[in-house]
Formats: sequence, C-alpha cells, structure tokens
Amino acid sequence: MNGFVRRMQALIHKEFLQLSRDSSSLLLGIVLPIALILIIGYGISLDIRNIPTAVVLEDASPKAQDAVSFVNGSAYFSPTYVTSFREAEQLLLDRDVRVIIDVPPDFTSKLAAGEATLRVVLDGVEAATAMSTQGYIESAVSSWLLRQPGADSGARIALEARMWYNDANSSTWFFLPGLIMIIVTIIGIMLTAIVMAREWERGTFESLFVTPVRPVELVLAKIVPYFCVALLGVFLCLFLSRFLFKVPVAGSLAVLLGLTMVYLMIALGIGLVISTVTKSQFLACQSSMLVSFLPSVVLSGFVFDLRSTPAVVQVIGNVLPFSHYLTCLRSLFLSGTNAGLLLKQGGLLLLYGVFFIGAAFTMTRKKVE
Repeated sequence: MNGFVRRMQALIHKEFLQLSRDSSSLLLGIVLPIALILIIGYGISLDIRNIPTAVVLEDASPKAQDAVSFVNGSAYFSPTYVTSFREAEQLLLDRDVRVIIDVPPDFTSKLAAGEATLRVVLDGVEAATAMSTQGYIESAVSSWLLRQPGADSGARIALEARMWYNDANSSTWFFLPGLIMIIVTIIGIMLTAIVMAREWERGTFESLFVTPVRPVELVLAKIVPYFCVALLGVFLCLFLSRFLFKVPVAGSLAVLLGLTMVYLMIALGIGLVISTVTKSQFLACQSSMLVSFLPSVVLSGFVFDLRSTPAVVQVIGNVLPFSHYLTCLRSLFLSGTNAGLLLKQGGLLLLYGVFFIGAAFTMTRKKVE
C-alpha cells in the first residue's frame, strides 16, 4: 500500500509539472470554457425581442390606433408606421421588417358589428420567429378586446399563467445548464484524448511501462491532473452562470458538483479510449469532437425535447450519458433537488463511469502488451 501511494504521488507530481508547461492544455481546460459560455450564452437565445414591425393604419380613428398601440413601447416590437400596405410589403420584401400589421379602413365600423379583421402578414423565412410573433400579437389583441366596453357581457375566463421553475421566462435559464454539459463533455474528452495521443506519438507512454509502475497507476496518474483542470473549468462556468447570467441554482450545490465529478470521469474515460484507439493527435482531435460535440448537442435534449424526436433518436439519446447528466443539471439549476430523479440518473452515470474507465484501463494495457 505504501509503495502504491509513493508511486502515485511521484507520477501525479510529474504529470502536474508536465501540465504546467503545456499551455495548450491549460488553454483548453480554462480559457475554452469561459469563451464558450460567453459566446454561446450571449449568442443563443429563443427570446424574441425588438421585432421589426410595419404598421399600416388605413383606419386612422382613435379606436383603430388603440387596437395596435401594444407595439408602442413594447420590448417585443420595433414599429415603423407606413401609409400604405404596398409600402409595408416592400419593406417585408427587402427584409427590413419581419411582420406587417394592417388595420383596414372599415375596422372601426366592423368592430361595432363584431366582425372586425386585423390583417397580420408574417415573414415565414424564419418560421420559429414567425410563430412566436403571431402568438404575441394574438395575446395582445385578445387582451385589448377584453378591455373594450361590453366585453364583460357573457361569461369569460381569464387565463393567468405562471412559468414554474423559470420565473424570468428566459431561454438563457434553459440553455445554460445544457451549455455546461457540452463544455464538460468537450473539455473532458478532448483533454485526455489529445494529451494521451501525444504521449503515444512520442513513444513516452510505452517507455513508462518498463518501470515498476503498473498500468492502472499510470492511467490514474494521467487522469488526475486533467480532472482537476476540467473541474476548474466547471467552477468558472458555474460562477459565470450565477453572477453574469443570473441563472439560479435551486438545488444542492454539493450534489451538483458530485454528479459533475462523476460525469467528468465518464468524459475522461471516453477520451482515454479514443486516444488508445487512434494514437494520433490529429485523429484524436477529430474523433473527440465527433464523439463529444455532435451527440451532446443533437442527442441530449439540449435544444429539443427528446420526446418530440423519432423513436430511434430517442433510444440513441437515452443510451448515451449526455442526456442523463443534462437532466440532472436542469433539475438542480431550475427545479431543485429531486431525490428520486437524481438517484436514478446519478446511478446510471456511475455505471457509465465504471464502464468507460474500466474500458480505458483494459484497452491501454492490451495496447502496450
């Protein structure tokens, strides 16, 4: 036991010294997470703001102006008043506006008869934005109608909606936990894959096996420094999420860090497997991006709910560890510590960790032998 501890201390010390002289690994583990969370955190948003809107008032009565007054001073719309529909149509064709709200000349008279029509033309090139914009306009017009005289005649139901677990109704709250998952995945896999492949290329990895060091000890010593660097990157991401993007952590921070450590072991294990198979920095880099970035974005539920995807995609997504870690992150960030959910997902992550680390040890030993 004492011999094992002494060997591990010496190996880990050597790896930390080597890491301190490897600026590329430090950049990958520390600078990359900060850059990614800033770029994607500010760059990706599903929140619709300042939609360029052309308003055509063919009926200039006070009632007609009041009907479209919701665009004035709204965070959702940036209105431009034009005199004719043809002018508004040209603006839409030139993509200077994304929506046209046209108040026909007989709007007021038909409103009194209960038959008023408000024409809305949407730019369907950006379908998601168009659908969201239509929802905003329908909601605003419905609210305006309820405020009109005579609106109380007959029974009406007023809908009062509240967004649980996301009171700010911000897509940033939704995206940031997923972004942390992607960052942990990329860092963990790429760090070990590239660095270990470099060792194979230089032949230094095989030379260490002629020493009394066991393969398990050598692989563990290789993992520890990069585990620490990746964990530092995670801490930076959590700090920026909380204090820069104001995303709360509703659950236990200790549980969050514990599950992140388990997931890091999975990522490091995958990186070791890649480096053992490729033995080339270039191939390791390409393979790690293919294995980490694409599945973690497309097959994890990062953007779209997996339940809305085809059955085959759902099966693949649920087999991979990315979706399970993302479920834990979103629960801990937004809804709190759900013990049953976290035990189930955390147990699966532990199994994945044991499998990939075990596979890395086995493949490394066989490769050297």
